[in-house]
Amino acid sequence: MSELNQELQPESTPVYTSEWAQGLMTEHRVDVRPIFESVDRVKGEISKVVVGQENTIDMLMAAMITGGHVLLEGLPGIAKTLTAKLLAKTVNAGFSRIQFTPDLMPTDVTGTSVFNVKESNFYFRKGPIFSNIILIDEINRSPAKTQAALMEVMEEKQITYDGETYVMNRPFFVIATQNPIEQEGTYSLPEAELDRFVFRLKLSYPSLEQELAIIEKFHADFDARHTTQVDKVLEPHDIENFAKLIEKIYVRPELLKYIAAVINNTRNNGDLFMGASPRASLAIIKTAKALAAIRGREFVTPDDIKIVALPVLNHRLILSHEREMEGFTVEDIIKDILENVEVPR
Repeated sequence: MSELNQELQPESTPVYTSEWAQGLMTEHRVDVRPIFESVDRVKGEISKVVVGQENTIDMLMAAMITGGHVLLEGLPGIAKTLTAKLLAKTVNAGFSRIQFTPDLMPTDVTGTSVFNVKESNFYFRKGPIFSNIILIDEINRSPAKTQAALMEVMEEKQITYDGETYVMNRPFFVIATQNPIEQEGTYSLPEAELDRFVFRLKLSYPSLEQELAIIEKFHADFDARHTTQVDKVLEPHDIENFAKLIEKIYVRPELLKYIAAVINNTRNNGDLFMGASPRASLAIIKTAKALAAIRGREFVTPDDIKIVALPVLNHRLILSHEREMEGFTVEDIIKDILENVEVPR
């Protein structure tokens, strides 16, 4: 049993001792137990195969529930693709994987018109993007015209082809991966497309203890039989119900002002060439609500906002030329902003 479930047993009613629950009226209470219990089951299934990555799974689930998409960035071999595939296995919904390559065309993603010889007409053959959970592996391997095919569908959850609009089924969740080191044969994602991702999650190497656990688990499993042991624990309607619950998570007005102040600081910061859009502020509040529910709370705290702010903003901001030449990173500036913008008391 996880620490979360030990603290909040299903049969008990959470007791709110935090000042950030002040103003939460009894009639506005939200039962978040279905959310954190379901996410706990998802993590339990994935942990049969993947060692660690609990925080990554929390963020992936927060994005999926709120209707966002995630860019997973990390070196080869640290289970980016595997984690995405296993997460999809825990949901009883459609899954498709698209391997982005330099010769991939937009119609290979969205679909194309095909001539029906018998009926002497054209019909639209849907591409692999028509699914519930889509893994786009090495998204930066394809050129801009192919990446642009994702712009409409990621934002509006629909495809327009030859004057017809095709709406995606819910849930619709895109997980894309990319390798930040290898640059040969890759194409940088344009800012407009990066802005479609609610999070960019940077995965790192496992710790020494986790490395040992991986070796112990797989040294006698050359065929990766463990990857078939993941069970489905969520239905599509569960995701929709969770989204409705998360909308009702309580946020004190002071925290909304805090988010606005953080975003405004990015737009008036001498260390940044480009700040964050209103889409970023909405992403922060939505995913902060989701993270609060995943961790068993009906209310958002400043820590929830700080946790999600980094992956929400790290791909939306552009450093000034001076700071870039001095060796600063976007993450450095975000942390500085979060430290200097006054947190409500």
